[in-house]
Amino acid sequence: MNETTRLPLLRERFFRRERRSAQAARRFTAEALAGWGLAQTARADDVLLCVSELVTNALLHGVPPGRQLRLFLRYDVSALVVEVHDSGGGVPQVVDDGDEGGRGLLLVAALSDKWGVRERESGKAVWCEFAWP
Repeated sequence: MNETTRLPLLRERFFRRERRSAQAARRFTAEALAGWGLAQTARADDVLLCVSELVTNALLHGVPPGRQLRLFLRYDVSALVVEVHDSGGGVPQVVDDGDEGGRGLLLVAALSDKWGVRERESGKAVWCEFAWP
């Protein structure tokens, strides 16, 4: 058995419940993409936009005062997964009503290959996945 097993590349960080966390999460993701050699790929901007939307949604609707959110990135050569964990209640839904705001998940659904919500013991994880060529 001389096969080499490749483990997925992982990055994670916690962010406070504050306005500048969305920008910090986007910067953190851009650094991860650069470190993995993915920053100049066709899907990098889609990933960054989805991170911004998921983190902003968590900050606005899912992170109770005094708590944090967790951004988790996993790349395994065939796919990149983004997860945003928060400790708030409720289940996020796609909204398409023509309003100025509230369309973040519509963008995530359009730009990613898959997305969903997973319940956790406390709160939820909203995730999206990008197939990587």
